[in-house]
Amino acid sequence: MKRLAETWDVIVIGGGPAGLMAAIAAREGGARTLLVDKGDRLGRKLGISGGGRCNVTNNKDTAELIRYFPGNGRFLHSALSRFGSREIIAFFESLGIRLKEEDEGRMFPATDKAKTVVDALVNRVRSLGVAIRVNEPVERVLFADGRVAGVRLRSGGEIAARCVIVATGGKSVPHTGSTGDGYAWAREAGHTITRLYPTEVPITSDDPWIVNRQVQGLSLRGVRLTVEDGRGKKLVEHHGDMIFTHFGLSGPAALRCSQFVVRALMDDRGPVTVRIDLAPERSLDELAAAWLAESHAEPRKAVKTLLRRHLPDRLVPILLDRAGLDGEAQAGNVSRGGRLTLAEHCKRLNVSATGTLSLEEAFITGGGVSVKEVNPRTMESKLMRGLYFCGEILDVHGYTGGYNITAAFSTGRAAGEAAAKAALEELT
Repeated sequence: MKRLAETWDVIVIGGGPAGLMAAIAAREGGARTLLVDKGDRLGRKLGISGGGRCNVTNNKDTAELIRYFPGNGRFLHSALSRFGSREIIAFFESLGIRLKEEDEGRMFPATDKAKTVVDALVNRVRSLGVAIRVNEPVERVLFADGRVAGVRLRSGGEIAARCVIVATGGKSVPHTGSTGDGYAWAREAGHTITRLYPTEVPITSDDPWIVNRQVQGLSLRGVRLTVEDGRGKKLVEHHGDMIFTHFGLSGPAALRCSQFVVRALMDDRGPVTVRIDLAPERSLDELAAAWLAESHAEPRKAVKTLLRRHLPDRLVPILLDRAGLDGEAQAGNVSRGGRLTLAEHCKRLNVSATGTLSLEEAFITGGGVSVKEVNPRTMESKLMRGLYFCGEILDVHGYTGGYNITAAFSTGRAAGEAAAKAALEELT
């Protein structure tokens, strides 16, 4: 291969959370570092994360964090053990960013502005002397003699590097620059790209009461969602809040269930059902007994009137219809079997899941570079020397709540440190 005029110790491709952290770590490790991004500014996806507030991490220890990564969480053990939530919190505090903890351990900047986080990271990159080139798409990563040689820019120029870190993200939220560019480079290096699919994405349904917008916009708090495949096997269960849309289900609990819906349908294990437990704090018998006591106390009240005390108005006619009950009937005249059937539907309000919104509309990409082919301590390719991966391009994904950004920072840190060490060792 021809000798390239410009040479760097480390080139980082991608200016998201993983790429920014990788560039910081590589430069702190003493490597001459170049950060290139195809967009016009760094940290675009980070800037819209957490509803524009940026949930930078989740305040849990390593073992607990890994439980919130249904996609190959164990791969992260080494990286999180060295740079997990505690270290991420300390890192931002060292940059003068005060964080605050909210529900379930989610950590946000005290300013409630993602820009605070993005600016802190970019300023750190600049202050360390990392060279930055934006509006500079990479066409391909160059390889020679079983190792990385550099990158070729779409503009035609080629740049040599001892190590290249690919932090280009997945294919979700493409308007931020995540369009899957890095997968082709990984394949060229011999890597397996596992099946890509949307995760943390709204669930779709064609049930008439959903598509006719009967419950559109209705929010439910503290419900339990269970996903079952066509054989009635429970795939996952999540407790939390959700919202009905004109196409299906959204909200935290539904988003966490979505990947299990997708994978079951991809594996031909449908039809898939999402069961909503409207009263998870009570068993079926307890719920039926409570309604019996209420019916005895006010036997002349209409059934629908009693139900509206406990359930949203728009759900009442749906539940009565499924139970085969007349809402105008007096509560005292409803049979024991009728009350039990009504309780069953409150514990198991079934929604037929037809799939989810597209990968481009998802928060996170499932699948990616096979973790079997990446060193979990250094993030270096096991197939190509000097090639590193970090962030969402890897076949690792977690739930929303600061987990995916934690993985991005952690794997970015590991890749940057390892790449700097490897590059400098070549010079000695």
